[in-house]
Amino acid sequence: MTPALLTAYAVLGLLVGSFLNVVIYRVPAGLSLVAPGSACPACAHPVRPRDNLPVVSWLVLHGRCRDCAAPIAARYPLVELATALLFLVVGWRFGSTLYAVAALVVAAAGVALFMIDLDHRRLPFAITGAMAVGTVLALAIDVVRHGPDPVPTALLSAGLWLAIYGGIWLATGGRGMGLGDVALAPVLGLVLGWLGWGPALVGLGAGFVIGAVVGVVLLLSGRARAGSKVPHGPFLLSGAALGMLAGAPLASAYLRLVGLD
Repeated sequence: MTPALLTAYAVLGLLVGSFLNVVIYRVPAGLSLVAPGSACPACAHPVRPRDNLPVVSWLVLHGRCRDCAAPIAARYPLVELATALLFLVVGWRFGSTLYAVAALVVAAAGVALFMIDLDHRRLPFAITGAMAVGTVLALAIDVVRHGPDPVPTALLSAGLWLAIYGGIWLATGGRGMGLGDVALAPVLGLVLGWLGWGPALVGLGAGFVIGAVVGVVLLLSGRARAGSKVPHGPFLLSGAALGMLAGAPLASAYLRLVGLD
């Protein structure tokens, strides 16, 4: 992977991150992603093209609207930077492959779902559906070009993730997690299963471990009480990211630790 290609991944991530800010705000509100154009929520003045450059414009404007000086939340450049970092890591990890395309789709949709679940405690089916279509198309082309060897494991992994999340949903009557988590799980299971059982199982388990650790921290810090509802989507997505990017070496290290490798 050349520095030029890695730079291209990062720049693409910044641009996609800028669009994701629109998605994060408009999709939960049921607004169009196309029109009207971006505007300041305080004074309604349309955002000029030169003020719409990812990260740079926020820095140049010192985090304030050019027209009314209303503060612009730091989360906007942070979303752009986070997306750029994810794209950069995906490029470094998977190179210029069709799997990298699927991973980029998951990364982009995952950022939007992560933020929306934090804000609204739901995972819109429209975004999960778009993620599913994008990943399946990329992986289908990969099958045409390189053969169907990953397909059985990927399908079994998707079924396992769906069975576990769907089982929890049924067993708790929807109190343990929402249908958005259940719909997202098999898509992530498919993409991680494409890499093998190690990434799939690490990603699946990591989501629950991360959720448990964060839950304990929130309880000990007094920011949550027993029975408080915490959105699970961010943990599900974080676990999947860990499984995708580092699941294989983590699984191998665990097998060596227990003497099975």
